[in-house]
Amino acid sequence: MASYPVTGKIAMVTGAARGIGFGTAQELTKRGATVVVVDLDQTAADEAAERLGGNAMGIACDVTDQGALRAAVAATVDRYGRLDIVMANAGIASRAATVNAMSGEAAERVLDVNLNGVWRTVNAALPEIIRNKGHVVVVASVYAFVNGVGTAPYAMAKAGVEQLGRALRVELAQHGAGASVAYFGFIDTEMVHIGIDQDPAAGKVQELTPKLLQKRLQPSEAGKGVVDGIEKRAPRIIRPRRWAAFSVLRGIVNPLLDSAMVRDDKTQEFAVELDSRGDQEQITTA
Repeated sequence: MASYPVTGKIAMVTGAARGIGFGTAQELTKRGATVVVVDLDQTAADEAAERLGGNAMGIACDVTDQGALRAAVAATVDRYGRLDIVMANAGIASRAATVNAMSGEAAERVLDVNLNGVWRTVNAALPEIIRNKGHVVVVASVYAFVNGVGTAPYAMAKAGVEQLGRALRVELAQHGAGASVAYFGFIDTEMVHIGIDQDPAAGKVQELTPKLLQKRLQPSEAGKGVVDGIEKRAPRIIRPRRWAAFSVLRGIVNPLLDSAMVRDDKTQEFAVELDSRGDQEQITTA
């Protein structure tokens, strides 16, 4: 598929008031795109848009509300005349727990935002993307292909997002449009700080991760990777890049790792600790 410069394009990014979303919005703006910052809070969205400069506007929208997403797309087209790029980035994580210990409400909330929210975002924007031969980015995670022990709903959602992105790439080709799946490892965001750094049990996830794969990137680096991927019409965007080898080898490596984790004392100690959280508050974090 031919390259796709973002200069002059109109892009909508959900969850864009901070983190990876804002990093991507900054990079899009730097390369000459106009960005619609979509976030839960209107003030946060407006402040982020102001930080981006003149080629941006903020819209408050909850990705669990299909009508609100359609209204956001309509407002974008009303102001700018078109929508060329959509990045379905909004996501949350729940406090680490086993499936046995996790509350149903927390699990369903994660799935509704991280999977159904991506679906709703794409669904609302797709007619414009097709009309303008544009591009879709859906944000998965390395948890789409690594074992999701302690965070099963998050991993389930990200695996589902991966499948959506793969299908979209094939289905949109007939229209001259494209799609990318973005997979991120550990990015230095508030979600990571709250979900991992401030939770001693969840912090053990990194202890179980090979040191080579523990590197954290700044959101700006993740955003640059996303925009590079859009301009190349890349099927996959993986940051840090070192996770790419794991992704390619997943069919061989994952069965071996899963078997090893069942027998590994540290992993099972981690599972026992997370299994004791059934009586604890199961907060979710943006």
